[in-house]
This record gives sequence, structure tokens and C-alpha cells, in this order.
Amino acid sequence: MKISEIPYKRYEIEDLKKALETFREGTNAATSAEQVFAARKTFLDETTAYGTAVSLANCRFTLNTKDEFYINEMEYYDNVSPIASEVMVEYSEIMLSTPFRKELEKKVNPICYKNYETAKKAYNPSVEKECQTENAIVTEYSKFMSELGVEWNGEKLPLSVVRGYLEDEDREVRKAAACAIGRALEENKDTLDDIYDRLVKIRTKIARKMGYKDFVELGYYRMNRIDYDRATVEKFRKNVLEDLVPVVSEIKKETAKDLGIENMKFYDDAVYIKGGNPRPKDGAAGIFENAQKMYDEMNPEIGKFMHSMLENEAFDVEPRDGKWGGGYCTGFDKYKQPFILANFNGTAGDIDVITHEFGHAFAQKKVYDCGDAELGVGGMETAECHSMSMEFFCEKYMDKFFDNPKDYCKAHLLSSVCFIPYGVIVDEFQHIVYENPDMTPQERDEAYLSLEKKYRPYMDFEGIPYLEKGTRWQYQMHIYESPFYYIDYCLAQTVALGFLVMMTENYDEALKRYIKFASAGGTKLFSDLVKEAELPNPFGDGTLKTLSEKILKIAKSYEN
Repeated sequence: MKISEIPYKRYEIEDLKKALETFREGTNAATSAEQVFAARKTFLDETTAYGTAVSLANCRFTLNTKDEFYINEMEYYDNVSPIASEVMVEYSEIMLSTPFRKELEKKVNPICYKNYETAKKAYNPSVEKECQTENAIVTEYSKFMSELGVEWNGEKLPLSVVRGYLEDEDREVRKAAACAIGRALEENKDTLDDIYDRLVKIRTKIARKMGYKDFVELGYYRMNRIDYDRATVEKFRKNVLEDLVPVVSEIKKETAKDLGIENMKFYDDAVYIKGGNPRPKDGAAGIFENAQKMYDEMNPEIGKFMHSMLENEAFDVEPRDGKWGGGYCTGFDKYKQPFILANFNGTAGDIDVITHEFGHAFAQKKVYDCGDAELGVGGMETAECHSMSMEFFCEKYMDKFFDNPKDYCKAHLLSSVCFIPYGVIVDEFQHIVYENPDMTPQERDEAYLSLEKKYRPYMDFEGIPYLEKGTRWQYQMHIYESPFYYIDYCLAQTVALGFLVMMTENYDEALKRYIKFASAGGTKLFSDLVKEAELPNPFGDGTLKTLSEKILKIAKSYEN
């Protein structure tokens, strides 16, 4: 079924509450674990119906944030999602307290029970109104950024389009793009600061009302962290600072020399190849045609899936006014159909999308085929492994997209390594903000700028309007919309780099392990998946140092 043909009907939250009561009655009357298990399946079918409706409404809202019908639908789900969370907490409590728990633990994946415990810590009914407020503010930010126009050559363009010029071969064009973005953000400074201030305050209020010192602890529960904690993440950031920042600083020093510049400005950060990063030789139609050929050659199963995605028109990649400015892959679970939204801008990033988001979609498909519907693709760190690793598996086929594929592979690899310090900046910034919720906007900007100097000492923002004050974070949507998500990209990037090293030794074996990794979805813990695939542990001492040494050798091979 084509995405546009999937019917949408508002899901009435009362139906989910009724389904919970039916489940409760069924478990209370049950005389065996099998009966509880059957009642659970019926209840989960109803949660799938709810989730599909939410996903459809959100998708169609992001396709056009000016659509009044879906604006109203998002307002509705913003209001009822705390009620849905309450329902899921009650479901978790029933599963934890049933007298048939021991027998059920043999039928239900043990990770489900870890998730039930976490769900109880992530929400309680006392904060329903505050969560509704939080949801509404997040939607407000999404809508605002989707409609934000950046003045460029006499016209207003979406931010996503102007960001594409940060990879232009002409340094003056890159500088102009950075300045244009800075001016556009500065014009809306009060709005951006106000939205984030309200988000920090309401999230802090929610956390304290639930008995937590600050939002950080609650944020980790919301992210369903069941395999690592705050201290582990802090250790990872420390390893990045000690083992990776010096390597990245050296990469940037060499890159600056290649580019013929004395110091690395913010607007030079995305460029790794003299003459500018390579750009795709085709537009969207050619990219999709060649992507199909690539996946057909890579693996019959993967190629077949790509055919189905194109047949069902499961991509929307053209930027336009009112369209959400980021990219994502979502799933309409009732129909077992993934969907990808992106904003092509003529840069190599367009190819990253067709590989990254497709990795998410493929993993989603594997869950639909043989996974556990309740566990899905796993935690976000696991999900991002699917996408980031697929980017590297596709490097073998870059001649289909670029006239100079080795330049793409080198730039892509170096940018992947250099991304990790930025990722931990975003993570540590959020820890600082939520540990100090009364910071002023100026203090937040100063904190961000200090982190830039700590993790990216080579970076220079001087002379760029507004951004030089430490405001780059304001268009990193995750900071507003998905607190504490960003570290998952860093962990997953480490895993993906491990897959890259493996595939240089034996591509077919690496791909086989990747498909097994993706097929497991959330049925195994992140650490177990990494161990079973024989990949380096992202949290391990020396992992980043050893990986970076191997990666630099691979990058050097692209120069031959």
C-alpha cells in the first residue's frame, strides 16, 4: 500500500483505556500463564493501533506543518500521550505483579521486564498536565523551525537548504551561509531562548514532582537506559576527550593544510576535500535509481526491501516551505511499513540519508518479519547502529553516486570520526543545563561555547554573527525535542566504525553479522549485541584510541 493511501483516523484514547481494563480483567480471571499471555497479545494489538495513528499524524504534520487538520491532530496527541503513558505504566505493573510472573518470564523476553521496571520510573499520573504542556512546547518548536526562513540571495530558504552551502567549495560562500544562518537565528533569539527556557523549566518541574533531584535522572529513564547509566556515559565522554579529541584535532590540522587555510572556522568544519566535498552526480531520481542498483548488488533481501519502499512511495526527500527541517525514519506498525523523511540539498548528505535512514528502515522491516513487537528495534543506541553501519556498508558502491567516490569515502569517514566530539558536546551541554535549570540564556550560551573549546579546540566561531556567542546548539533539534538522545549517535558511531574495520577484512562476513545484529532488534541488550558481533565495546578503555588508529589507515588508503 502506498504511504499516501494509508487511511488515517484519530485514535480515541478511551479505546486504549478500555483495552487496559479488558487486559486487567483477563489477567485477574486467568488460571494460567498462557491465558495472561493471550490477553497481553490482544492488549498489544491495541497499542499498535494507537502507535500507528500517532505516527501517521506526526508524519503528515512534519510533511506540512501548516496543515490545520494535522496541527489539530498533533495538539490532540500532545494532550493524550501522557494518558497513554499512564496506561502503559499500569500495564507494566500488571505484568510485574501477576502471580504467573515466573511462568511468563519463560515466555516473554526478560528485557520486557527490565522495560516494565523502567516505565514505572519514567512516568506517573501526577504529572499529566505538565507533560501535556511539555509536548505542546516541543510541537511549537518543531513548527517554528520548519517555518524559519533564512535570507539567501534575495529569497527566504529553509534552514536545511542553506546549511547545504556550508559544504561549498568556495570558502566565501560557506562563510556567507554561516552568517546567514546566524542572522536568521539572531532575529529569532527571543523566541528560541523562550521556548528552551520553558522546556527546561517544565521538565525540571516534572522531575521534581516525581521525586527526582533534577531532570537528568528522569531523562535517562525516559530514554529507557537499561544497559548503561549516567556514570558510564560520563566515562565515555572522558575517553573521547583523552583519546579522540587529539586525533580529531590532528585531522583538522591536516585538513586545514590541504584546504590552504590557517585556522579552522565553523564554516570550514564540514569540508574535508580540497576543492570542496564531492557532490552527487545526479538529482533525487538518479540517486534512487542507483540506490536500488546498489542494494540489489549488496544483498538480495536488502534489494527486495528497497523495491518495496520505492513501490510504496515510502520516501519524501524534497525540501519545501513548511516541511519539518530534519530527517527521520518512522514505522506504521499496523501496516508493517517504514517511511523516510529527509531534505535533500544537493550535498553528499543526500547519500548519507539514503543509506542512514534506509538502515533504520531495514532494521524495522526485520522486526516486522521476525522480531518482538513490544521490544521493537531496541534502544536508540541500538537503532542508530543499524543506520550508521549501513552508511559504511554502502561505501563499496559509491561509484554509482559520485565521479570521485574515494573522495566521498574519505570525507565521510573523517566526518564520522570528527562527529563524535561534537556529539558529546551536545550530551554534556544538556547535563549542565538540566543540572542548573535556572541558568540564563547567556549562561547557557557561555556553557556551550566552553564545551566547544573543550572538545573542539580547533574550532573558531569568531566573526560569525550570533553563532560566535555560543548559540550553535539552537538548531540542533534533538536538544529541544529529544533530551539525552544525542549520545546514542556517538555510541552507535563507534560500533559502525567497528563494522567498517571488520568489512575491510571480510565484507561478506561483516554484512552477515550486521544483518544478524539488525534482526535481533530489541530482543538483546546493546552490550550483548556488540559482544556477539565481536565488535569493540564503545565504553571500553582504549577502544577509541585503537579504532582511530585503524580508521586513519583506512582514510589514508582512499588517497591512493
